[in-house]
Parts: sequence; structure tokens; C-alpha cells
Amino acid sequence: MSEDLSEDLSEAEPGWRDRARAEVERVRAELLTNGGAPLPLVGRDVAVVVVACVLLTLFYYYAKPNFYRSHLDQHVTAALGWQDSPYRGLLPYYYWSLSSVVLRVLIPLGLIVAWFKESPRDYGFRLWKRGHGKIYAAMVLVMMPLLIAMSFTSSFQGKYPFYKAAGESWQQFVAYELAYGVQFAALEAFFRGFLIFALFKRFGYFGVVIMTLPYCLIHFGKPPAQTLGAIVAGLAL
Repeated sequence: MSEDLSEDLSEAEPGWRDRARAEVERVRAELLTNGGAPLPLVGRDVAVVVVACVLLTLFYYYAKPNFYRSHLDQHVTAALGWQDSPYRGLLPYYYWSLSSVVLRVLIPLGLIVAWFKESPRDYGFRLWKRGHGKIYAAMVLVMMPLLIAMSFTSSFQGKYPFYKAAGESWQQFVAYELAYGVQFAALEAFFRGFLIFALFKRFGYFGVVIMTLPYCLIHFGKPPAQTLGAIVAGLAL
């Protein structure tokens, strides 16, 4: 078999080994840090980190349901005439969802297109990528039993769902899950899209590790198992 392989290689296009070695060295150089020396500061990379910090800060202080309840609820419900509506309690979560789309999707997309002059597809903004279906299916099969088991624990039942009226009717449940699903998709778009690909262009696969740090931090206040699980999820997803 080795003799056949040698013959195949000898008949291959001349110079392919040199090109392959050069490509390997190029990728290795991208993943390492300047021969062991610290990477020099580059404005674009600093800007990515600063923008991410600003957006995460704005989201934490001004985009959550508690901010809506404290500062916006009376004005919005009066404008909508929803003072006595059974769906009034959903408004904080739709505000949360809308804020997540703006801060985690629309603003990063604007930066990618207007500032970086790049395609959103290069940052994972696409509906599907061929070949990933089996990976997603495997993740679901592994995680689903764990999630179901954790849902029976007192810590999770005390925390979720955030909207306690979600169990009162299927209409309330569906309306809440739509809002929750949109904000969750926006969260993934930010961490697994904008942030990770922007970091990858500078730090290679180490960008995944860097992204995992703020991703873990946003889970503070949730059940400890979920926060620790975010480390694994941040690296795997």
C-alpha cells in the first residue's frame, strides 16, 4: 500500500508538497504570536474589543426587562392602552428581545458592512451551511437528556421561565417563547458570529477561548450548573 501511495505522490503535480508545507506554515504563523513575542496593538482589534464591551454594558444596564419595568412600562402601556391587558406582562420581554436584536445584531452588522467593509456571511450570518447538520443533531442528542434532567432541579425551576404567566395558557407560552427565542438567536449571533469571527481574524482559534470569557460572565446570576456549563458551551458551539 505504501508503494502504491509513493507512486501516486510521485505522479502528483510537481511542487504540491512545497505549496502544502507553505500553507501549513502560514496557518501556523497566524495561530502563533509573532514567534513568542506579544502581538502589537492594531486599531481594528482594539476597536472590536471596545465595541463588544460597550454593547455588553449597554445591554446589561438598559436592555433587560427590569429596566423596562422601572423606566418605560407606564409610558408604553398608556400609549398602547394595555393597562388592563392580560399580555401587559409580556412587554418587558419583548423590549428585551428588541434590544437584543439592536445591540447584538444590527449594530454589529452595521460595523461589519460600513466600517470593516466585509460581508456578513464571513461572520456567520447565513441561514445554513452545508455539512453542519450532523454536528447540530449530535449536539442536540447529547444535550437534550441533560437539559431535561436539569429542568427538574429546584434551582432551574426557581429561575425559569422568567415570565411566570407563561404556563397560564398556550397563547402566553407561545408569545413568551417567541420573544425569548429571538433574544437567544441574537445572543448567539453576537458571540458565535460577530465576536468570534472578528477575533479569529487576529487571534485564530484562540479567538474561541477569548470569546468564552465574556460568554461565561453574562451567565452570572443564573444557576451555577448553567454558568459552569456556559464554559463548555462557549468552547463547543
